[in-house]
Amino acid sequence: MSDRVTKQADEIKLIVYACEAGMGSSLMGANQLKKMVKKAKLDINVVHSPVGQLTDAADVIVVHKGLAKQAKAKVPGAAVIPFTLFMNDPAVKALVKSLTAGEPVTSAM
Repeated sequence: MSDRVTKQADEIKLIVYACEAGMGSSLMGANQLKKMVKKAKLDINVVHSPVGQLTDAADVIVVHKGLAKQAKAKVPGAAVIPFTLFMNDPAVKALVKSLTAGEPVTSAM
């Protein structure tokens, strides 16, 4: 049995770009994601948050792969999208592409 979470595109209202402490490169990554969502004209709020402050309000959590298990444990009902690169990560681009196409988003873990 898989515990992967799938969210329909039209259910997604909040994407949280989560990090360890809330500084530096992850903030740049969050701002890049905000711009991508805005450019795609998606009605989705993107916020930046430390993993320890995640709440159940998150529909999708974009988080560095090293923190993905922690994010999943904190918000089991969210789709967790792990990334490796803080800027221009393929997983983040694929997320925006899926949302733009109206496709469901499934946890990558």
